Amino acid sequence: MYLNKYNLKNKIALVTGAGKGLGKACAIALAEAGSNLVIISRTKKDLVQVSKITKRFKVKCKSYVCDITNYNEIKKIINSQPKIDVLINNAGTNIPEYFDKVKRENMEYLVKINTVASFNLAQLCALKMLKTKNRKKIGGSIVNMSSQMGHVSGPKRSVYSMTKFGLEGLTKGMALDLAKYNIRVNTICPTFVVTPMTKKFLKDQKFKRDMLSNIPLGRFAEMSEISSAVVFLASDAASMITGTSLLVDGGWTAR
Repeated sequence: MYLNKYNLKNKIALVTGAGKGLGKACAIALAEAGSNLVIISRTKKDLVQVSKITKRFKVKCKSYVCDITNYNEIKKIINSQPKIDVLINNAGTNIPEYFDKVKRENMEYLVKINTVASFNLAQLCALKMLKTKNRKKIGGSIVNMSSQMGHVSGPKRSVYSMTKFGLEGLTKGMALDLAKYNIRVNTICPTFVVTPMTKKFLKDQKFKRDMLSNIPLGRFAEMSEISSAVVFLASDAASMITGTSLLVDGGWTAR
């Protein structure tokens, strides 16, 4: 009975940054839970690979090559869908620099992709969700991919934390405004996860040791541990959860 609440059959989930890393893992996990997909990435070959993997779950998968900072293109993609029930607002990046060394162009780029583009995607998808007549009955879920660095910070993370703290605030405000439509909004806040993006940071052995020393469970997260949390928040199993953060951080923020 309770496991049925995790079933996403007949739902349509849009996932950004779906070509690799966490976005890819989330798209596959959502497909496994029965959701049809709309996946977006800047790299066509990555999307083709994800589409092939999701076919084994017998779900529909539309893919689009697009940079999420291109507002007009993103708007066109979202508005062309018959409906959207779930948004996994995943695409983002980081450029680690000490605060006194932060290059202005890097700061502006991180704000553009991590905050402004995330806002635009969330608003466009929420507006699309509201066009479904029975939305209040069926509900909707927006999951913003944040970070433990949206709750604490660390060396060379000032700008990244700024964008993720902003995303946490946006999530709470959205949750309050959209609750009357039964559209839930939450964040997932991972600790360091071994992905193509983080591998280059983790090559620094001192950095790796320092990061592990902050995780009481003593290891980095696996992508499957993040994607399973995403499926939970997307599903009716989380129907009373909105405006909060699910910290998948191995205890980092408990200190």
